[in-house]
Formats: sequence, C-alpha cells, structure tokens
Amino acid sequence: MISTDGLPAVALPVGRAVTVQVPATTANLGPGFDTLGLALAKYDHLEVTVRAEPGVLVEVHGVGEGEVPTDESNLVVRAIAHTFAAYAVPMPGLSIVAQNVIPHGRGLGSSGAAIVSGIMAAKGLLEGIVEIDSEALLVLATEMEGHPDNVAPALFGGLTIAWMTPEGPRHKKLMVHRGVKPLVFVPEHVMSTALARSLQPVSVPHADAVFNLSRSALLIAAMIQSPELLLAATEDKLHQNYRAAAMPETNRLITLLRDHGFAAVVSGAGPSILVLASDPGQRRVAADLVAAESETPWRALMLAVDFQGATVAPLVEAVATADTAA
Repeated sequence: MISTDGLPAVALPVGRAVTVQVPATTANLGPGFDTLGLALAKYDHLEVTVRAEPGVLVEVHGVGEGEVPTDESNLVVRAIAHTFAAYAVPMPGLSIVAQNVIPHGRGLGSSGAAIVSGIMAAKGLLEGIVEIDSEALLVLATEMEGHPDNVAPALFGGLTIAWMTPEGPRHKKLMVHRGVKPLVFVPEHVMSTALARSLQPVSVPHADAVFNLSRSALLIAAMIQSPELLLAATEDKLHQNYRAAAMPETNRLITLLRDHGFAAVVSGAGPSILVLASDPGQRRVAADLVAAESETPWRALMLAVDFQGATVAPLVEAVATADTAA
C-alpha cells in the first residue's frame, strides 16, 4: 500500500517531458517458475510530454504499430494513470510516442515492459513532486502485472529473484557471470500467457517440487559463478512439460538443443526459446542447429544481459521548445 498522506494538489507544467528505456525480459529460466527473471539488452523506448489539452495522444511505432490501442486503454497509459492515482495527483493531458522493438506475445516480457514504461514515465513526470522509490515501483508494477517475475528484472536489470510477502512483492538483484551469453529464438507465431497458465495443474507431485527446488538453487550458482552447470541447472518438471502440447515446435527444438548439450528452455510463457550459452561460439553453433532443423521460421537474437534496468530522464529538447514557444 502506498501512502498519499500530505501530498499537495499539483498541476504539472505544460511541456514537461521524459524519455524512458525499458529492457526485454525472460522469466522462469527453466526451473524458477514465477520466481526468476533476467533482463535482456533489447529495449522499448517511450517519450511522454505534458500537453495543455486533456486526454492522451498516443503514437506507436515498430512492434504493435496499427495493432495496440492508442487511447486510454493502452497499457502504457493505464500504467501512467495507475501511478498518478496511487499518489492522488491529477493526471494531465499527455502526448506519448512509443518506439517498440520487444516482440509481443512471444515470452519476452512485452506487457511487463509496457507497464514499467508507464510507471517510470510517471515517476519522471512527478520528479520534485513525489518521490517514488524502488520498493514502490515494484509494488505498482506488480499490482498491474499480477506477479513480479517479469517486472522486477525490467525495473532493476540483471538476474532477479522475486517473491511475495504479506507486505507486498520483494526482489533481490544478482549480477550474472560474464560467461553467460543469452540467445533467444523468436518464432513468427504467438502464445497467450493466459492460455499457457491455464495448462498448469493445480498441484504437482512432491518429487517434482523437490526436483525443481534443487535445480533452482543450482541455477543461481550457475548464473553467477559456474556457467558450466547451466545444462543441468535448467532442468524443469513444474511447467514446461504441461505446456508442450500447446507449442509443439518450441518443445521439439528445446529437446533437440538440450540433446546437443545446450541449456535451452521456454522463454517466459513462450513460444520463444531461451538458450543460456557459456560462450559466444556456443551460441553460433546453436543458431546453426535451429536454422538447419526448424520447420518454421525462427529469428535468432544474440543478446547481452542488461544490468541497468529501466531508466527515465528529462527530455530537455521538448522542455526547451515548450519554453521558447511560451
């Protein structure tokens, strides 16, 4: 719960503007279901400017252009409005320009990135009026996303462990070993996160739960200290097998990659595939294998780990233009 006691009623100045950058994310990493997430160096960008007229004007370029809403139902707009409402500050008229590169519906955290983009934009616009700390950012994002495993790495970067407490979501950020090299295979088809979650059983065998506990602990060691353990550390019995029938090509290629010694898992809810390689050359071999054996087109993205997370900064040019016009 975010306290709004004593906050002043304010009107943001016309022309105040911010720019936001938010990384893609991959969640679960095999055994760490709804707990582990990793930020990837592939970014959505957002520019938000306060305008004199009420309401919002939204432009979307790149991924989602012509498809995602450009009115108040837009997820970025809803996240901005959610943040302003949390601090009891009236939301001004806004002009929003989104430059999207994170694929939608592919298990790379696009919805989490949109939510974090909006919350970070609101944080920047409210700078000097209210202070929104990292704990509050995670609370706001989790309230909208429903769980913190994607929004935590989007906000803070690196490898994150996220968990829920009676007081709200919490996270721990870890630095990833420099030998860990992510590779993501992105298909043309999409996967509904809601559908993926609906395939999960209500309960799992005790032995499977113990299996995943051991692999999750091992995965932390592999990610931060011992990348040579990644193949064993990414084994999973909690979620990927149950979802396999809904994405057969994903499942087939993961099996193929793992049979060849690559630490391949479903990225988030899928259908993209994450390979956690232990050196750059291994990524090239994995990419060649998928190119030779896949039955449908897959795009190979050789990405770095993002260690910074979401950023927001004043858009000085827009403010200067507004001041000149005044």
